[in-house]
Amino acid sequence: MTDDAKQHALDQFATFINPQKVRVMKAAGLDIIEAKRSGAWVWDVDGAKFLDCFTSAGSFNVGRRNPRVVAAAHAAIDQLDNGNFLLCSQAKAELAARLAEITPGDLSCTMFGTGGGEAIDFAIKLARGSTGRPRIISTVNGYHGHTGFALSAGGRASFRAPFEPLMPEFVQVPFGDLDALSAAVDERTAAVLLEPIQGEGGIVMPPPGYLAGVRAACDRAGALLILDEIQTGLGRTGRWWASEHDGVVPDVMATAKSLGGSLMPISATVFTEELREFLIPNPFIHLSTFGGSDLACAVALEVIAVIEETGLVEHAAAMGVRLFAGLHAIAAARSEVITEVRGQGLMAGIQYAEDSLGPRMSYHLARHGVLAVYSGNQPSVMRLMPALVIEEEEIDFLLAALDRAIEDLVSGAGPEETAPPRPRRRPVRAAGAAS
Repeated sequence: MTDDAKQHALDQFATFINPQKVRVMKAAGLDIIEAKRSGAWVWDVDGAKFLDCFTSAGSFNVGRRNPRVVAAAHAAIDQLDNGNFLLCSQAKAELAARLAEITPGDLSCTMFGTGGGEAIDFAIKLARGSTGRPRIISTVNGYHGHTGFALSAGGRASFRAPFEPLMPEFVQVPFGDLDALSAAVDERTAAVLLEPIQGEGGIVMPPPGYLAGVRAACDRAGALLILDEIQTGLGRTGRWWASEHDGVVPDVMATAKSLGGSLMPISATVFTEELREFLIPNPFIHLSTFGGSDLACAVALEVIAVIEETGLVEHAAAMGVRLFAGLHAIAAARSEVITEVRGQGLMAGIQYAEDSLGPRMSYHLARHGVLAVYSGNQPSVMRLMPALVIEEEEIDFLLAALDRAIEDLVSGAGPEETAPPRPRRRPVRAAGAAS
């Protein structure tokens, strides 16, 4: 595609979809029109190659256009379509059975949707419907989507303010503050909803024992625990589910994003058989025309198979060790820019010294072939969430790019420069990195 054709695409996007998004992405050096996609990489239409460390907020765990998943999608399209959502479905049944096998504890029943917000909406409906209680407790800076109930539970005021008044009986407490949460949970609480690790909030880790304490507070009050594993699940943190690091089993769990293998929209709310009792007299109380379509279920089944059969969870844990070792070394050498590195597995957050460094570092990283986006809730935090198929040499490429990007930042380089260098076309090892 020529430069004129790329600009035409950006102009059309600005005119017919969202002009401010185009401006923001251009300022961050990310005015990319995605063309080829493969593994951990994406190419701009102008041929520039980027290591994708945003992955649509962790939607591409098995890689971009994973060959096995693409083949499964082709095979499904040859035989199936979305299916009639009112009828029973073999594809839905098989996927629900697999989710019961890979989710923790006695989670065994599933309601399908098309995206994470829809999964959270149903989780909240199930909590209120099954307990007969109204109150939902969530956390400050948490993120659960932009739909009705999910938006009411969101932890960022700017997302909620234009639409207030929102749903009643939603209460927020600081993430990680067990005393505040325990005090808020009472006989009116239907559920506590939180992420095991806050993603959009800036890769915020819970303090030791926090999730277990939340579980205990819910049990004391007869409230449910809903865990949003939409970003943290399916191997992202080096375990199938982030809650497994703490040995905590929720009553309801939401998953989405990577379940669709970067090809199909699908989400799943998984819950206990006890909670399914609410649906027996209400079998049509929550419907989704395209939720758990036969095509999407076929893709999701292959995604689970790929994760299992290729040892992707264990691989993510090993690559995470290499990534964090490098990040901590860079942070120690560049303390004037990076104040903290945090996360787990291949879910990393770089805390910069001030808010403006998030957008500026997105720009500089893009100049060195890395697509990385600062957190919407915390602009001073850069999220690194590459595909779990990333290999050692690609980790080293990322670390070398980060080091060079900081050097550019410190030297005063910025978006005002003309003719920025194009990214390298092939990954290179960081100097001195282990093989």
